[in-house]
Amino acid sequence: MTTSSEVFAPVKWEGDALLLLDQTRLPVETIVLTIETAEEVWAAIRHLQVRGAPAIGMAAAYGLYLGIRQLEAADAGAFRELLHQRADYLATARPTAVNLFWALDRVKARIDQEGEKPVDVLKAAVLDEALAIQREDAEVCRTIGENLLTLLNDGMGILTHCNPGALATAAYGTATAPFYLAKERGWNLKVYADETRPVLQGARLTAYELQQAGIDVTLICDNMAAMVMAQGKVQAVIVGTDRVAANGDVANKIGTYGVAVLAKAHGIPFYVAAPLSSIDLETATGAEIPIEERPAEEITHGLGKQVAPDGIQVYNPAFDVTPAAYITAIVTETGIFKPEEIGKAKP
Repeated sequence: MTTSSEVFAPVKWEGDALLLLDQTRLPVETIVLTIETAEEVWAAIRHLQVRGAPAIGMAAAYGLYLGIRQLEAADAGAFRELLHQRADYLATARPTAVNLFWALDRVKARIDQEGEKPVDVLKAAVLDEALAIQREDAEVCRTIGENLLTLLNDGMGILTHCNPGALATAAYGTATAPFYLAKERGWNLKVYADETRPVLQGARLTAYELQQAGIDVTLICDNMAAMVMAQGKVQAVIVGTDRVAANGDVANKIGTYGVAVLAKAHGIPFYVAAPLSSIDLETATGAEIPIEERPAEEITHGLGKQVAPDGIQVYNPAFDVTPAAYITAIVTETGIFKPEEIGKAKP
């Protein structure tokens, strides 16, 4: 793996390598990683160098190609066995974002459809499917943004949490898509970005990308959300998601549940931007969604400085689950749905 410094998209296939923007270095440094193996993709996903459910899915699909392109296989059957082994390995990188598994399953399904073609053709099909996943994600995000924009008005204040933005997707972001589209239309939406403890995706990423795009954004600490709502500065909350259960419960970055409770208490609509790839109808409720636990150092050390005593016990879940009862609507590329109707979102 090599690195370079330039302004860059979060995920890009160039030549015969995967290029990833190292999001752990933003906003101070813009570092691009040149990724050449499945193991490097696994590490980039695990260590948050690439993050955000759609971007994780895209990276995993490319990682699958990197993992099989040099492998020798006698025939299509042997190739599929190797492909499944590589997919199983990549699937262990992070447990909560369903897009990771969705992307890997989609590539495997494509190879099943290819039948008994030569191994070189099957390898090319893996890369072709990864490219298609990224291309389609940009279209999906824009459509989600258009659907969300129908729920908003010029001049509104919008609060968001974590980074459901262009840095987490192929383009536009999910929850941030209406901000970019509103700017194109000449609207002025006032965005409030939660800092998003403990690794500050809102401060480092959302605030950074929206500022770079010339969007009116104000950074707040997570524990300021209630006051900002009480002051009448927020008329809607829009967040992304890593997984939506069949009953409309939603897993998203830790802290999202608290924002939803605050929104309900203040009578503010709470919208979830969810591509179909994040909807998991095989998971009945949010209680069944596996919640990743992150290293203690993310809490005990901030920006390289120790901020807690040695030996302190730490609980660090990366996600929480917002019950459907706190969600006003889930917005997908196929429309706007009440949480209990999310099963109708998928054609």
